[in-house]
Amino acid sequence: MSAQISNEVALRIGLAARSLPDTDARRLMTVLVDAVGLPITETKLARLKVNKLRLAAEGELEDIELSFLKKALNLLKGIGVAVAAEPLPETTPYSDGDMPGSIRVACASNNATAMDGHFGSCSRYLIYQVSGQEYRLIDIREANIPKDAEDKNVVRAGLIDDCQLLYTVSVGGPAAAKVIRTGVLPIKMPDGGDCVEMMTNLVSVIAGNPPPWLAKVMGVAPEERVRFAQGEEGE
Repeated sequence: MSAQISNEVALRIGLAARSLPDTDARRLMTVLVDAVGLPITETKLARLKVNKLRLAAEGELEDIELSFLKKALNLLKGIGVAVAAEPLPETTPYSDGDMPGSIRVACASNNATAMDGHFGSCSRYLIYQVSGQEYRLIDIREANIPKDAEDKNVVRAGLIDDCQLLYTVSVGGPAAAKVIRTGVLPIKMPDGGDCVEMMTNLVSVIAGNPPPWLAKVMGVAPEERVRFAQGEEGE
């Protein structure tokens, strides 16, 4: 099947698959073969409509939000496809105890410092250590999940099981349950964003008056969390 598509089309399919929750290139290829037939060409993709994409292969993608399908369709048509990927950021050394009162945060990412990935299909997780004074990018973990993995979501959750928070564009219910089971709290941000801005924001929140849910993640004692809540009510 791969011999019947050009390198450009293969690139578009790969990028489009990453933009969809819980979707890899193989799943998207199945849908496209049903939607436009073989060979898959740039001309055929240019004529493809979002409704056809949603209903092809017996509605394989019909449960995915329309906004995600539209973004994937644009990528299939070559709209928004980057000429070259931005280089990955450099990590900073970190040892346990370097940042007292800090938490570890995973960001689902496909590009540079962007938080633009879905939990089940992102290319990598950027791992940040964040306190009330600073943040550091301490690791980049590639999501090279084996094709024969029995449960890919369990494997992905294992990649970030030393974190307390996960920032992601989306995560399905069953996948979220597996993430939570490892002690990681998923935070969905459908519009994505820049990790640097998000971590800068989180530093300010931790340094100020963190909400009870974050105080719990940080390991603050219950009586202290009550004090946080009372402080918020009094403001």
